[in-house]
Amino acid sequence: MDYNVLIGGAAGQGIDTLSHIFGKTLKRCGLYVFSMKDYMSRVRGGHNFIQVRFSDKPLYSHDEKFDAIIALDSDTINLHAKSLKAGGKLILDRSLSDNDAYMSFDFKEIAKECGNPRVAGTAAVGVLLKLFDIPLDISHTVLNDEFKGDVLNANLKAIDTGYNMVKQVFNAPLEKKDDNIYISGNEAIALGAIAAGVKFYCGYPMTPSTSVMTYIAKKSRDAGIVVEQVEDEISAINMALGASYAGVRAMTGSSGGGFALMVEGISLAGITEIPIVITEVQRPGPATGFPTRTEQGDLRFIIHSGHGEFPKMVISLRSPEDAFYQTARAFNIADKYQIPVILVSDQYLADSGVTVKPFDFTKIRIERHISGDEALENGVYKRYKLTESGISPRIIPGKVEGATVLIDSDEHDELGHITESQDMRVMMVNKRMKKLKLLKEEIQEPLFMGTENPDILITCWGSMYGPVKEAVDMLLKDGMSVGALSFGDIWPFPTKLIKKYGKFAKMIIDVEQNATAQLDSLMRENALIKADEHILKYDGRMMSSKYIYDRISEISKASSMY
Repeated sequence: MDYNVLIGGAAGQGIDTLSHIFGKTLKRCGLYVFSMKDYMSRVRGGHNFIQVRFSDKPLYSHDEKFDAIIALDSDTINLHAKSLKAGGKLILDRSLSDNDAYMSFDFKEIAKECGNPRVAGTAAVGVLLKLFDIPLDISHTVLNDEFKGDVLNANLKAIDTGYNMVKQVFNAPLEKKDDNIYISGNEAIALGAIAAGVKFYCGYPMTPSTSVMTYIAKKSRDAGIVVEQVEDEISAINMALGASYAGVRAMTGSSGGGFALMVEGISLAGITEIPIVITEVQRPGPATGFPTRTEQGDLRFIIHSGHGEFPKMVISLRSPEDAFYQTARAFNIADKYQIPVILVSDQYLADSGVTVKPFDFTKIRIERHISGDEALENGVYKRYKLTESGISPRIIPGKVEGATVLIDSDEHDELGHITESQDMRVMMVNKRMKKLKLLKEEIQEPLFMGTENPDILITCWGSMYGPVKEAVDMLLKDGMSVGALSFGDIWPFPTKLIKKYGKFAKMIIDVEQNATAQLDSLMRENALIKADEHILKYDGRMMSSKYIYDRISEISKASSMY
């Protein structure tokens, strides 16, 4: 069982709320849900839509064809009616169309009878629930969580009215247990930071990164976190570095243009050796680009962010579950090596809602790597002591009696005093770069999926994991010898598995959401492995598993492999 629904309308018509109610209801029925948003950068008007896919089996991506559509505006009909499956249903207010092929109702009149003109969409959701035979009482529990008073009563009446106006069409067998959580990628990042003990988050709102900050802010009072919305991203990273210097786990984040403003601060973190975790939630550039769409165009920029040479780590996030655990891991790595760690996501992962198993907080370990009295030598503290590992003892200012903690953005000696000595410059650069050798031991190899030693090897990174995973499953059912490497850790670049599988594969197909195959360029530089074919998409919309499946099928047939 695998169904797909689209809810479309203009900004301000409440499609986000409607999809949330529908998705949460499905989740509480024990079904697996995958939802994705496509929205314009405007407060009112335009055309937005949200897809909600659900099944009795885990889902990892969106689909392109729909079993049902709720149209709150005419654009939804014009743009998406052609994507209905055979037997699919389009639900709308009769004022939008007189086409007999559609299921039209007087939702506006129903809303008036319910005492609130804004609940017309809720009545449409009621129709949708009945079409799939989803229990009405479960939707009531969701509405009770979302609304209060007269607004709740109006929504309850509207959803009941819509539910009772139609008969069941689709069969959606329900699971008995509701053991999963329904969460977006940005919410998972925020939860991972909270689990890791973040105590300070600051940022400037920039789509699609903002919801990391807003989620942490919602939980800040309970979790004892200070959240600060600052005037720009330059302030954000410098304030976060100040908090980290003072001893608390600190985090900031933005999207492409805002991250660009943080680049000098990243260099500051590099030379002062202050640990910091930064999220970069990508959207299409250059400049403002497509501010509410998705892309993977910032990878090379992120890896090389910051002037000068210094160690950093870059981790791309594959899924909400991966985002939770990798965010917590990022804080430990940042503290251990006293470096910036950059978490890379994108709008697709940021805004997609997915049902996953509850996160296991017992797996999270908080490892601060803070020094005490033992760091003093004859009562003197060397903040930048030259060590075999390159990692100097880190004392928090004011925590050790007699220890003066000096840091400087100029090159410095072991004590932290400014220096222009050539010899000391070389020693300090070497000290910092030594961390890379140890850091490489922390690197996780990409996740492999599919047939061992496959004829066709797919490479991808970050949020492409879900669509590629489902595409691989479909190709395997066709009898193809296919496998995929999904990269999470990106820098330092892991090379063992790409070398292992690359030498066996008859064809390597690189799949990315950018125009220049940035992962492929990293494979060439670091592993001397080059993709034979590319599947690239950069129109602001995410590839679906079906899109990838079709393209790989075409490539394999053209090459006479199958």
